Amino acid sequence: MPAEAEVAHDRADPGAITRYRCTLGIADGSAGEPAPAGFHWCLCNPRTSLSATGPDGHPLRQGDDLAARLPRRMWAGSKLTFGTRITPDAAVERSTIVRSLEEKTGRSGLLAFMIEDITIRADGAVAVEEERTIVYREAAKSELPLPADDGPMPDGWPIVETIRPDEVMLFRYSALTFNSHRIHYDLPYAQEEEGYPALVVHGPLVASLLMKAASARGRLATFRCQAVAPAFAGQNLHLAMREDDEALALRAIGGDGRTVMEASATLR
Repeated sequence: MPAEAEVAHDRADPGAITRYRCTLGIADGSAGEPAPAGFHWCLCNPRTSLSATGPDGHPLRQGDDLAARLPRRMWAGSKLTFGTRITPDAAVERSTIVRSLEEKTGRSGLLAFMIEDITIRADGAVAVEEERTIVYREAAKSELPLPADDGPMPDGWPIVETIRPDEVMLFRYSALTFNSHRIHYDLPYAQEEEGYPALVVHGPLVASLLMKAASARGRLATFRCQAVAPAFAGQNLHLAMREDDEALALRAIGGDGRTVMEASATLR
């Protein structure tokens, strides 16, 4: 039998749209202007009580599958198709179906890959279709070193914007998306429990910044991204873009030259 959809409702609050623009450094739009790409991640988020959250700040996952037993989780990437635009005050519905949950073994131990099919409707019309991958992992066995931050600018990319996500940006994005994962704001937890050297920049925030870069060329039709490595607060993040056949190739690159996220986009 097909999985039952989880349905949530929300409203595209004009103030939230403005705060999203401010957080990403997007010029404030005129009254009634549709929300920028990526704003759908600010909508229909879980309304979980504090008593139902786990030690990491995420809602506790119910059940006895591997994903419920593994203590760490991360957003690994999304494939987005854009339809109608989300306008201020639009009534929003999000339908989420878990398509698959697959167990694997990697270098870090046991892994569980969950793929969700998500449909966002605004005033009844499809605004975003998303295939989202979440990875559940074992507890950290060692601490990651803080990457170097003094490498050269990326080569082979005609368009590069360098930003430096800081604690304020991470706090704002957590608030916008109601994301209480402690790796984004609780430094002792991030270091001592999950083995990170610094606060971790949200994967969807990195993706949204790349979508902002692509949107400067026109309205997005599709956007695909895959997280490769974590980005850390207080370090340089290069947002690179070039035209590649009929699509835009995008990449987020750390200050040490490592790839943080790979992405591609097509325009309408």
